[in-house]
Amino acid sequence: MAAIDGLPPLREVIAAHGLVAKKQLGQNFLLDLNLTARIARSAGDLSGSDVLEVGPGPGGLTRGLLAEGARHVLAVEKDARCLPALAEIAEAYPGRLEVVNGDALEVDAAARLQAPVKIIANLPYNVGTELLVRWLTPPEWPPFWQSLTLMFQKEVAERIVAKPGSSAYGRLALLAQWRCDARIVLTLPPEAFVPAPKVHSAVVQLTALPQPRYPADAKVLERVVAAAFNQRRKMLRSALKGLAPDIEARLTAAGIEPTRRAEEISLEGFCALARELART
Repeated sequence: MAAIDGLPPLREVIAAHGLVAKKQLGQNFLLDLNLTARIARSAGDLSGSDVLEVGPGPGGLTRGLLAEGARHVLAVEKDARCLPALAEIAEAYPGRLEVVNGDALEVDAAARLQAPVKIIANLPYNVGTELLVRWLTPPEWPPFWQSLTLMFQKEVAERIVAKPGSSAYGRLALLAQWRCDARIVLTLPPEAFVPAPKVHSAVVQLTALPQPRYPADAKVLERVVAAAFNQRRKMLRSALKGLAPDIEARLTAAGIEPTRRAEEISLEGFCALARELART
């Protein structure tokens, strides 16, 4: 990769700019440019797409995205220490990299990008889940992005792709799978990062569906799922009793046995219950 873009290895970049990863920013730098290229390629053909990257750090994945042909990369970086290193990448790819020094939770990225858009990022651990939830719950669907290719702690990744009956199955799985196809495309060991985290990481790809997998009002569905999993060990007739006085009858009408527990209910079942509760 260094030979392709003419830029120095990431270890040299980090040393030259004094970029020691900060725990409070959730930083763990991925230095192997072969791995960053694999992540970029896992998102498919980038040549006709704008890409949003959050938390580029010293720019390993950024270089992979650009080398793989991304039309335009918007890199949002909160840590101002990383800006000089990212500026060097921008110089190597004139007109194709825009760097914004800011908080990804506050930056209006959609206004700076042209469709089609892919979001590809080694997300900072401390904001990864919150960003994912925001991207999955826009005011209107389909969203401004076509796909998300995101790195999380492996435990979080497994929660996103979990199926009914597993301990990982819960609100995140339902939220993601209601509107997307979700799969894990790559798993990385701690030693792939500097500093090495205490856990494995995994890259999840979520492809936006044109419309939700099953019809349901988003707010009602979220209320049902939240109530069910907030007391996941209870039978649904008890966990959901605050949603309707006749909850047992509603569950039965939706084709769900009232004595079932949340982790046993499929996405289709929760959507059916949300539709039933929305009738009042």
